[in-house]
Amino acid sequence: MHGYRLAFVTPAQAPRWQRWLVFSPVARLVLFIALMVAASMLFGLLPHGPADSPIAKGLREFGFRALGPLLAYLAMVKLVERRPVRELALRRLAPEGGLGLAAGALLFSAIVGALWLLGSYDIVGTNPEAHWLLAALTVGLGAGIGEEIMFRGVLYRLVEEGLGTWAALLVSALFFGAVHLNNPGATLWAGLAIAIEAGILFGLLYLVTRSLWICMGLHAAWNFVQGTVYGIPVSGTKADGWLVSTRSGPDWLSGGVFGAEASVIALVLCLLVSAMLLAVALRRGLIVPPRWRRQAVEPLAASLPLPTPGS
Repeated sequence: MHGYRLAFVTPAQAPRWQRWLVFSPVARLVLFIALMVAASMLFGLLPHGPADSPIAKGLREFGFRALGPLLAYLAMVKLVERRPVRELALRRLAPEGGLGLAAGALLFSAIVGALWLLGSYDIVGTNPEAHWLLAALTVGLGAGIGEEIMFRGVLYRLVEEGLGTWAALLVSALFFGAVHLNNPGATLWAGLAIAIEAGILFGLLYLVTRSLWICMGLHAAWNFVQGTVYGIPVSGTKADGWLVSTRSGPDWLSGGVFGAEASVIALVLCLLVSAMLLAVALRRGLIVPPRWRRQAVEPLAASLPLPTPGS
């Protein structure tokens, strides 16, 4: 017996042309990209100058990274899918966003703890003047909100509608890893590590909870704790952390210049968490089969409430 839920199902009464040009996953993906580009351009047009404060620049980058994708997503859901945005319901923000923040901080702290025990991570000083607010707006909330909208709210969800859960996990994870290949110090291994440890983890987290808040919280805390607390580069981006740290040993252990995300320690710990989430998904019957195997189940699945953590 299955227990999966789909956020959107094409209306049964929709004519054939609407099914392809309006409601299909490809059509909605194209619409989302167009809306996101338009919204992000608006933030780019805001007046600014060379004398802008770091916070002003951070707010503008937050708008570009997070608010653009968020507005585009809400517009797509309301204008085309015409459904409640359950995955971003405000009543779920505090409990699930808070849970995600705690989980992200704990998970990355476990990675750093393991590196410290192995002699690869060492604290050499402190930096109380670290620009933590700027980091929270950009690599924290900006990346957490924007990337989870794009890769889980849009790419994962749309692929899952047509090709099922396994394909959605694979496609969204590979794209998530690929976009990090342009980061400073990135290697093929680093991109693959990001795809496996984070892309798969976030996809499974969304599968089990059907909440974007918890994914955003975990993503934001992971980035913030990594850079601002522990002073480790975030996906190759230089960190300005409260702790001034060094990492030693082979790159496969320390992560090299890319940061601890390219460490085998991060890969193993995240795979363990992913395995637990997958076990939950299998036990609850949450794996969505491809469209051609679902047959007449979609209308029922769309009408049922979404699961919440602990249900």
